[in-house]
Amino acid sequence: MNLKVLFTLLHKEFLLEFRERYAISGIVLYVFSMVFVVYISSIRVQPQVWNVLFWLIVLFASINAVVKSFVQESGARQLYYYQLADPAMLLLAKIIYNTLLLLVLSGLAFGAYSVVAGNPVKDVGLFGLVLLLGSLGFSIAFTFIASISAKANNSATLMAILSFPVVLPILLTLVRLSLIALRLIQDTSYKHDIVNLLAIDAILITLTFVLFPFIWKD
Repeated sequence: MNLKVLFTLLHKEFLLEFRERYAISGIVLYVFSMVFVVYISSIRVQPQVWNVLFWLIVLFASINAVVKSFVQESGARQLYYYQLADPAMLLLAKIIYNTLLLLVLSGLAFGAYSVVAGNPVKDVGLFGLVLLLGSLGFSIAFTFIASISAKANNSATLMAILSFPVVLPILLTLVRLSLIALRLIQDTSYKHDIVNLLAIDAILITLTFVLFPFIWKD
């Protein structure tokens, strides 16, 4: 692995984001808008509802954040990258960047949501781990799906169809682990759920690295 190339590609991702601030600004605005809707609804948010709403906010914010991974780059720029960098390095850089981005967005969503709807989290360490694993899982899944969607004329329908079966097991596991962090259910074997989530991430990233070079050559 050429770390210099990886860091160069990561630097490129950050530069593109800072040059097009409207994208990240729109995502942050979406997160705070959803939180504000909960606030003005003037209802008492039960912990179970809090958990579901939180992950729905994170899920849709993740889609909006990652879907632009390949859309924002022209065909000429992609050809230039193809001549300079290995497809695996480019994909790894995008996954790392998107994971960091989603982790920041999840943290912002959690902070803002806790202010307006309370913070029922009892096990902060477990919840933080769940946020990290969720950001990683969403990043891997949506980055790969975004690459396919970009090659199919950015078909939003294709994005939705491919995302559902891939993201659903990740989302269900995240919701269950969050329920344990909120102490709404007692489960001393929750480490098995963490292992399952890591296994899902490992399968996704393996398939992604195997298939992406063929998509990139198209």
